[in-house]
Parts: sequence; structure tokens; C-alpha cells
Amino acid sequence: MTSGEDKYWYNFTSGAVERGFASPAIDRAGPFDTSEEAANAPQLLAQRSREWAEEDEREND
Repeated sequence: MTSGEDKYWYNFTSGAVERGFASPAIDRAGPFDTSEEAANAPQLLAQRSREWAEEDEREND
């Protein structure tokens, strides 16, 4: 298997956790090591986005 085929992905279109490259890249986030991590992808990505925005704001001050 290639590196991503044995990982878990979160599908934004369906809201499902998938293993491997089941969906087009534009529809999925990952890779994650576990299905639990993939299931939490929306929250994780929102948290990272907030952190990056705060970092950008500090750098621009």
C-alpha cells in the first residue's frame, strides 16, 4: 500500500470517515492515523484555523 491508503480520511461531502483513497482529494481531509482522529477533523481544522489567524494577527501588529 502507498502511504495514504492505510490511513483514515474525513470526507467533507458525506461527513464519513474513510480508509484509503475512497473519495476525490477535494472532498477529504487527512491523513489521520485513527478513525477517531479523522472523525474529529472538522473541530481540529477549525482550531488550527483559529490558531493560524491569531498568529497572523500577532505578526501583523
